Amino acid sequence: MRSAHRLFPALALTGSVLSLIVAAPALADTNAPAPAAAFPAEGTLAHTAIPGHYTIAIRPDATARTFAGTVGIDIAVPVATRTIVLNASALKLGAARLIRAKGRATPLVISYDEPEQTVTLTAPAPIVPGSYRLDIRYTGPIGTQADGLFALDYNGTDGKPTRALFTQFEPSSARQFAPMFDEPSYKATFDLSVVVPADRMAVSNMPVASEAPAGPGLKTVTFRTTPKMSSYLLFFGTGDFERLAKMTSVGVEAGIVAPRGSGEQARFALNELAGLIPYYNDYFGQNYPLPKIDNIAGPGQSEFFSAMENWGAVFTFQRDLLDDPKVTSPRARQFISEAQAHEVAHQWFGDLVTMAWWDDLWLNEGFASWMETKATDHFHPDWSMLVTRVAGREAAMGLDAFRTTHPIVQHIRTVNEANQAFDAITYQKGEAVLAMLEAYAGEDTWRNGIRAYMAAHKFGNSHTIDLWNAVEAAGASGLTTIATDFTTQPGIPLVRVASQTCTNGMTTLTLTQDEFTRDRVGEASTRRWHVPLLVAAGGAAPVRSIMADGRATLTIDGCGPVVINAGQLGYYRSLYTPAGLAALTAALPGLAPIDQRGLVSDQLELGLAGYQPLAPVLDLLAAVPRDASARVAVEAVQRFAGDSTQKTDGLYDRLSGDADAQARLAARAIALWQPRLATLGYDPRDGEALPDADLRSTLVKALGHIGEPGVLAAARARFAALDHDPHALDGALKQDWIGIIARNASPADWDKLARLAQASTSTVDRSNLFTALGSARDVALARRALDLALTDQPGATTSAAIISEVANEHSELAFDFFIAHRDAILALVDASARTTYIERLAAHADSAVMVDKLTAYAATLPADAKKPVARAISRLNDRLSVKARVARETTAWLAKQS
Repeated sequence: MRSAHRLFPALALTGSVLSLIVAAPALADTNAPAPAAAFPAEGTLAHTAIPGHYTIAIRPDATARTFAGTVGIDIAVPVATRTIVLNASALKLGAARLIRAKGRATPLVISYDEPEQTVTLTAPAPIVPGSYRLDIRYTGPIGTQADGLFALDYNGTDGKPTRALFTQFEPSSARQFAPMFDEPSYKATFDLSVVVPADRMAVSNMPVASEAPAGPGLKTVTFRTTPKMSSYLLFFGTGDFERLAKMTSVGVEAGIVAPRGSGEQARFALNELAGLIPYYNDYFGQNYPLPKIDNIAGPGQSEFFSAMENWGAVFTFQRDLLDDPKVTSPRARQFISEAQAHEVAHQWFGDLVTMAWWDDLWLNEGFASWMETKATDHFHPDWSMLVTRVAGREAAMGLDAFRTTHPIVQHIRTVNEANQAFDAITYQKGEAVLAMLEAYAGEDTWRNGIRAYMAAHKFGNSHTIDLWNAVEAAGASGLTTIATDFTTQPGIPLVRVASQTCTNGMTTLTLTQDEFTRDRVGEASTRRWHVPLLVAAGGAAPVRSIMADGRATLTIDGCGPVVINAGQLGYYRSLYTPAGLAALTAALPGLAPIDQRGLVSDQLELGLAGYQPLAPVLDLLAAVPRDASARVAVEAVQRFAGDSTQKTDGLYDRLSGDADAQARLAARAIALWQPRLATLGYDPRDGEALPDADLRSTLVKALGHIGEPGVLAAARARFAALDHDPHALDGALKQDWIGIIARNASPADWDKLARLAQASTSTVDRSNLFTALGSARDVALARRALDLALTDQPGATTSAAIISEVANEHSELAFDFFIAHRDAILALVDASARTTYIERLAAHADSAVMVDKLTAYAATLPADAKKPVARAISRLNDRLSVKARVARETTAWLAKQS
């Protein structure tokens, strides 16, 4: 293990004044030969030096929100140079020097390039090739949003304000913590030491190596050396924490670090975490290389992320990690499992093997998304997780159907572009394509290929083609051709059934290929994909075939209804003949749940886009059995009423402006689905499956949204009961009831909710209540919520969520407020989300005026920040273009319903 070094005089804190205590710097082994290293082919940093090891010492002043630090970097200089260029942002360098063999130190001249987030260190003479030590002393700010080193404030167990510190570095914020070679291919090892209050816990990627006094009330905590890793994976956190831990079956200690007093709320997450390490060890064929895995719960929230895969020290916002029976919904409990499965999968896909550059971000995120579903399904088979992949596919297609989309493998050059890459194409399309490719290769061949890929690239970097080569070598011949089509070009294949005949118990299909779009319907497309088909007729086993050159003819066993994406494993849309769709509608109750859900989603999107009439699609939606799998029933209900949690609109919202049509649609949806809620009841039942509990929550939200009298009355009664029982709303449906009350709030209701938020002693509940104030339909109350967001009451990380909530109901109002207070609001959003935040505010826009406003806003942005606004404009134009037709066809269908 490399020993820790002090490179500059150690930092001491007296009161709030930083002073220096002289200490002799220790040198690395600079007599060693330069490592055999080459500059990475990717990236934007000038090629001047290659890091091998960092020694970082940090002294935060949490009260003043500043910190001082020193960093020593062992570097190799492969080619003679006068300068060394590193990344640095928001840091002030006090001094820098280059230490040569035998301890000779040369002062370096410091210059900054703030737009490029770099610092150049210039030597008085050329630096000859060899090994050196670079020592830098610097200071920096501690922020209030999740970028770099940041502070989160909350009320401690004693009710008093408490401040904790954390770091968040992905994609490009490690440079706010120390000057670094802050690009994924510059992997190195790290030693970290921190000075913190003696009564506070400090946590990082590795276990603590030592603790020592550092003056009155302070201690220095030094952590063990990390494995070789990318800079964005480094982590540090400190606060009034407690740790619940257990040893896994493979000798790795698992822990949940949470604010003191969290207690058993961490137990569910801990048990899930401990099982993931041996499961992934086996799946990936590589043992987890660190001695511990922590998941650290932070109060607050972000508009950019929920959790981060720092190696050995995952960070997750408290709302997505702790299971509080007073407020945790069924979906939130499921997300605890999913988020941990995602972040722990990253410990291999992303941390052990890291994409060489952000172009291949999907190698991290698409794989972690795919693996989270597989792992969660493994540990919770009763949750029917594979059915939920349909929702992920639809989220991806919601972006991929527009000309503003991008390929999975995309071209990234700037920090803004990297921030925008974390989207549904990278995550959900990545997952959908991987599920399709696994089905093509076969589960065993696929896993063998992944194991070979891991073994070949561990502790290093890789590219997409490396994975395809490994899986092909494992036996999946032809996979690279399919994978390349789906990852290097954007868009969605549309597979049309041109003809369907049945003779002697055999079905013959003629299929043609096109591209499904939302903004180019009717235009010819030159894009073609090698599409792996799974086609089944009449319940027979599916037939596999590759559709190439835009056409295919298949003859398969059976003469019943045909599903041309059996198992919903293909990333493509399926357009049937009218007769074929009618047959599927009649057969829907007998299909597998995943095909039920996939067909409903697929056919509705084809109808909304104008590829087929809506009436037969609405017949399909109405044909979903009342006793369908809970995962299927959720889809059907949300298609009628929308989902405020997922920020998606249903048919009810698409009829806005026509109260009579909305009332008729509501009546139809209530007739279909209120009986299922009556069967489930309003109160959770012991031993019920999580999907049933989630369906109850969905039904309460959905029926409340469309005004079902029984649900509204139940919400009112529970809200009134708070006057004599402060726990009347506690439980899995608390946020659902609060959401109904807030949306329909009177001024008195709104004031009562505001008082509840202010008085809440739960960090998560307080944030939820404040956010709910933004959902009021009453425009005057919405304005009050916006004004509240710019005060200190909600908390620094909640205010942006309030404004987003207002935008769900009053998009133009929220947008105008943003424009009027742009700088103040952007300060409430973490930097990684600032270019995409406006897209959220425009997600539910429904007027042509907003197109003009968004266009004018885009004109104020730099070129690399315009894409999110362009996406918002594309979706809004689509919504406006189909609104009249969707309303007309839906109203006509309703008129024919009994």
